[in-house]
Amino acid sequence: MKLNSVKEMDGVPDATTTDVLIVGAGPTGLTLALDLARRGVRALVVERSAALFPGSRGKGIQPRTMEVFDDLGVLDAIRAAGGVYPVGMVWQDGRRQGEHRMFDETEATEAEPYAGGPWMVPQWRTQSILAARLAELGGSVAFGRELVGVEQDTDGVTARFGSGAPVRARWAVAADGGRSAVRRALGIAMTGETVDPAPTLVADIRVTGLDRDNWHVFPPAGGEGFLAICPLPHTRDFQLMGNFTDPATQPDLSLDGIRKLVATRTHLAPDDVTEVRWASDFRPRAAMADRFREGRVFLAGDAAHVHSPAGGQGLNTSVQDAYNLGWKLAAVLREGAPTALLDSYEEERLPVAARMLGLSTGVHRGEVRRGAATQQLGLGYRGTALAVETRTDLPEGTLRAGDRAPDGIRAGVRLFDAFRGPHWTLLTVGTDTGVPDLPGARTVRIPAYEAYGSGVFLVRPDAHVGWAGRTAHGLAEYAALVGLGGPARQTGR
Repeated sequence: MKLNSVKEMDGVPDATTTDVLIVGAGPTGLTLALDLARRGVRALVVERSAALFPGSRGKGIQPRTMEVFDDLGVLDAIRAAGGVYPVGMVWQDGRRQGEHRMFDETEATEAEPYAGGPWMVPQWRTQSILAARLAELGGSVAFGRELVGVEQDTDGVTARFGSGAPVRARWAVAADGGRSAVRRALGIAMTGETVDPAPTLVADIRVTGLDRDNWHVFPPAGGEGFLAICPLPHTRDFQLMGNFTDPATQPDLSLDGIRKLVATRTHLAPDDVTEVRWASDFRPRAAMADRFREGRVFLAGDAAHVHSPAGGQGLNTSVQDAYNLGWKLAAVLREGAPTALLDSYEEERLPVAARMLGLSTGVHRGEVRRGAATQQLGLGYRGTALAVETRTDLPEGTLRAGDRAPDGIRAGVRLFDAFRGPHWTLLTVGTDTGVPDLPGARTVRIPAYEAYGSGVFLVRPDAHVGWAGRTAHGLAEYAALVGLGGPARQTGR
């Protein structure tokens, strides 16, 4: 995506200009850049590091995120790069003690086609897939750009870096992680709690003496914490995770340190660990930014909320932040939507993040099982400004405005195929009532379907029901609110 370099724009000499500046090339920033690229919005991704993140850290792709990746055109690559989670195998004194099921079993359905459980993909590979898709759409990442300052005014945001020209953007998004430089520059505090004061070590290793059919679990013994070693699909690597019981511990991330840890807590010899490819440590914490927006700057992903890794909610919640924000920025920048539309980002995502923080903490403490609760298919935006439900006296369990729009096949139409792409979908179910022709919306008619009941549903670009009614009465007012029917849309591929 081409950027303009000008001598002066809005009083900033030698600035690179773009519509949206995205700080951080993790899953959040790459998802947002990809979504904007397919909508024809100029975006620049800047990343402090010299390359994409190299570790497996966020390895679980939840079913709702699989739906997002389906829409973004990367699902086939994600499927090819990953696999199902292996069954846990508990060890003691060098002997297998029995299987341990990490997740409650769930089944995919017509309405929830990916609900069979999370899909394991090392984070580094997920990011490389997103970056490759971004490149197909003309986007790229500027590496080695460390942000040192952010200023904003009524027209835009100016970001300055340790090296290179400043960037002038209409809007900016902080996707630069839990220690976000952007968030600190804006003076936005994080409020939360320490889930576990003792550290946890996570590393990608190569090891002999363990099969790749199981997730190997070594329970705590002799005052030590647990250790788990999980094979990573389509690699020679395993992810090692081990916690410590003493908060004063400083984990040794070296090859020798990890060999000693493995030899102490398992039946393996030190030399069975042949390589450490990446290692890090952290102290599990649950915290959320006090607000997700400051003027023209938005916080997304770990910059807005940090989770315990238990339950696999962090990366998934982050991707969905970007998915929520992307279409709204495009609507304002390209489709004539009022800027007030962007207020809905914090309104919708902050409660979801709070809920996911509580869920992650519950899983970490053993209060919640991994399963249907962690798949994120039940998350929605009922009761918010963009969820307009005009039907009354609906039975319990009826799909409502704000809910995730289910999949299904009726009259030869697969709904996820109809939703896919940077457009709205005007869906009539079991009715031949008249509907308006909305520029920017695709009209689809299907017979009655139990997942929807019957009526008229305007499905948002992020596959949530925005407006629902028995007829289209009142739909035009909602369309004006979100920018449908405004200037001709300038969408990308």
